[in-house]
Amino acid sequence: MNYLMSAATGFCGAMLLFTAASLAPAQAQDEAVDWEDKPYIVEDGKVDYGTYNGFRRYHNTCHTCHGPDGMGSTFAPALVNSLKDMSYADFAATVANGRSSSGASGNSVMPAFGDNVDVMLYIDHIYAYLKARADDAIGRGRPDRIDPENDPVFQEWQANQ
Repeated sequence: MNYLMSAATGFCGAMLLFTAASLAPAQAQDEAVDWEDKPYIVEDGKVDYGTYNGFRRYHNTCHTCHGPDGMGSTFAPALVNSLKDMSYADFAATVANGRSSSGASGNSVMPAFGDNVDVMLYIDHIYAYLKARADDAIGRGRPDRIDPENDPVFQEWQANQ
């Protein structure tokens, strides 16, 4: 494992804790919710800062293979289906390390993104966006954002700048 991958993995863990902590006040109203099960906030069809940023990051890097909105393509599977059962740890490991598989359509290879800072620094946001899509919490297309003054994820991010 190279140094950047080590640093990115450590950062992912820190961001997971950061995001979980920043979601806690909003989710306390809905009882305790595990971040991995619901890493996003959707209010009146609008999403939190992390989920919105995940949409942006996904469409910057991932959609060329996995299709718009995680719907899949002839090149790569639909992530909205994969994330129904995939854990955050498995998702992060697959993104960081890549994956090879053989199937009826031939061999496919997902490249490793462990050295891509634009992906690894925001892996929790990408997961939040795709998990919201997998849970049908948001539809296709660019989601609207919760107003920053009412968004606990954005407030936490801003306080740490």
